[in-house]
Amino acid sequence: MGRFDSGFRDNFGPREEHKATCSECKKECTVPFKPTEGKPVYCKECYAKRRPARF
Repeated sequence: MGRFDSGFRDNFGPREEHKATCSECKKECTVPFKPTEGKPVYCKECYAKRRPARF
């Protein structure tokens, strides 16, 4: 068994989710980081709309 067989995420344990309110649509959502006061937080849908299109 090689060192990459178990997958990258397994080495860090389960991902911690934090409750937040989307700065754009105001829906409650969860994010994989602790929200910082004063910085906007976006749900998956609003975040996808804000990202620049990939070529």
